[in-house]
Amino acid sequence: MPESRPYHHGDLRSALLAGAERTLREKGVGALSLRELAREAGVSHAAPGRHFKDKQALLDALALSGYDRLARALDSADDPALPLQPRLTALARAYLGFAADHAELLELMYARKHDPESAELMADGVERTVGLIGRVVAEAQARGEIVEGDPEHLTIAIGAVLHGLATFTAGDKSAAYASQHGGVEELVHLLLHGLKPR
Repeated sequence: MPESRPYHHGDLRSALLAGAERTLREKGVGALSLRELAREAGVSHAAPGRHFKDKQALLDALALSGYDRLARALDSADDPALPLQPRLTALARAYLGFAADHAELLELMYARKHDPESAELMADGVERTVGLIGRVVAEAQARGEIVEGDPEHLTIAIGAVLHGLATFTAGDKSAAYASQHGGVEELVHLLLHGLKPR
């Protein structure tokens, strides 16, 4: 028998995204269900269809929300007036802080599976986050602070190190805290100066 509860939620889209993120964090992506999210929000099982055509559309919207929040965190941490090493350290702290607090969301953001209709929005999300680090790298190259070469390749190297550390620490909040506060300066120092003795 179909549900007859009326669509009555004030901001259903936000409620569905909040519920989806909670489910993602607590149970994983496999547990996400539009029908279950509708039940939790107190609306008919058909109501989420007004905002998301299917589960993949919901996941893409959640990923885009993650990119928005990560971009805000990076923008807040960035200070172009700082010398390169403390500037990169602040950006690394912001990235790792976001990763520690939103590990499952970060994994979803970088998932390969997205609806083709969302591809341009996802690319924009990447540009607003990874692109900021790329601009810092290009500016540092222009000032002669780091090696010449393709800034995109250098940005990928920095991003891989940060994302790798985020992945290592995702399951252990104490390790994540230590990586954010104790080892970030050393990590950025190693990125900028390498391992070779001087």
